[in-house]
Amino acid sequence: MTVASTAILMTLAAIPVAALGGDLFLKGMLGLATWSRLPRFLVATTLAAFATSSPELTLSTMAALSGKPEIGLGDALGSNVVNIALILGLSLAFGAMPASLEGLRRDYLLAVATPLVTLVLCLDGTVSRLDGGILLALFASWLAMVFRQGIASRRTTEHAPQSEISLVLALLGGIAGLACLILAGILFVDGASDIAAGLGVQDYVIGATIVAIGTSMPELVTTLLSRLRGQHDLSLGILLGSCLFNGLAVIGIASAIQAIHAPQPEVGLALVFGVVAVLMMQPRGGEIARYRGAILLALYLAFVVTTAAM
Repeated sequence: MTVASTAILMTLAAIPVAALGGDLFLKGMLGLATWSRLPRFLVATTLAAFATSSPELTLSTMAALSGKPEIGLGDALGSNVVNIALILGLSLAFGAMPASLEGLRRDYLLAVATPLVTLVLCLDGTVSRLDGGILLALFASWLAMVFRQGIASRRTTEHAPQSEISLVLALLGGIAGLACLILAGILFVDGASDIAAGLGVQDYVIGATIVAIGTSMPELVTTLLSRLRGQHDLSLGILLGSCLFNGLAVIGIASAIQAIHAPQPEVGLALVFGVVAVLMMQPRGGEIARYRGAILLALYLAFVVTTAAM
């Protein structure tokens, strides 16, 4: 079997593995939300989003420990553009998405502010350990607010007895689903990268597109599946939570391990595109209009073309 054939098979194999993983992961998260008596959006922005962002965290941590933290920075910033511009853009192809600014306000505003804060921290060309500490402090503050919201929600939610088996099955399903999603991402990155390299595509472009999409495979699959099933709160929660996790925790941890050289043109480009994409996410009239999907997809295409041209 030729290298090209193997690459094609790996890429195609990622599809059923991702579909299985997405189904198991969503069922696990829904079961966990029911057992914990927490709003699904809250579970999506925290547990689900953190789990789906685990590939970015793993990659950035390993890169920082190996003395190449810039790889993690680029992947985290690129993944955020993928999360909103590409994944939300694809989700809106199914129609307008019901959403309330009141319900999203805190997380939405922080998602807008995070890349702006990061841009300011990068003005000296470096994300220092001190900068990483600032990002992690913001992340901890957000977690504290979410924790307080969770406690308040449990107090106002009528208790419904749940068996221990339900919790165990939910956790096992979520873990198994996440493992499948990560495996699908690895298969996609390896297969598609080999195909692109064979076609003469530059390594940086491969990293900014294929690798970023591969590490965002969990968000892509779970968001589209939850959208198809009408679970819009899960879709938005996963995307917003993943952006916050990538922008605050992933970059914060990587820079805490080792200061990151942050070239202003490349980093500034990703941050600006990230801010514009999040701004397009703002609900109006109780929904995110379908036409914004086309704008977001065009924005992602512009990001890829501009990145390739740099």
